[in-house]
Amino acid sequence: MHAPKLDRKVLEKAVGAMKCAIRGGMEPAERLAVIDYSLPSSTPRLWIFDLRRKKLVLEDLVAHGQNSGDNYAQAFSNAVGSHQSSIGLFRTQESYIGRHGYSLRMDGLEPGINDRARERAIVVHAADYVDPAWIERQGRIGRSQGCPAVRRGVVRKVVDTLKGGQFMFAYYPDPQWLASSPYLNCEPGRVASILAPLRNREG
Repeated sequence: MHAPKLDRKVLEKAVGAMKCAIRGGMEPAERLAVIDYSLPSSTPRLWIFDLRRKKLVLEDLVAHGQNSGDNYAQAFSNAVGSHQSSIGLFRTQESYIGRHGYSLRMDGLEPGINDRARERAIVVHAADYVDPAWIERQGRIGRSQGCPAVRRGVVRKVVDTLKGGQFMFAYYPDPQWLASSPYLNCEPGRVASILAPLRNREG
């Protein structure tokens, strides 16, 4: 999968986490989205890959939460009302029409890291502040309440490409998460017990 602007080590972590989830009993996916929150919001930091064709589908801007940082995200949370982004491995779910228009719900797969994503209404949606014009004026795009918001011009492609059980991996070099994530450090027993309730709900 060729994406020159995506750090190879980040992509490897994303693929490794996804493969670990599948080994733990989760259904394989057709697509993988990667967000690298170590990059500034003023540069493209969202990539979507077609796993079957091993091809890059999209590279674009994505927002982080207003309490995560300014141009750079530096703080992350799983707490309701934090208005911070979450890192880790997610499973995308259903599309819907909400107050931001066409949007995509997802479930966080990492306990204590992102597993309150649905409760927090952390979704993919479009926002006027995700726009290169904002970068020209302010040096960054606008910020969300924790959602990975995207440009209006690409939201339909993003949602349609990712809905229905794909993987999303949001990266930041947080030492504690890197050391403890059951997906990054592939611990099949922990992963299987984490995924069991989700599989039961889907079934």
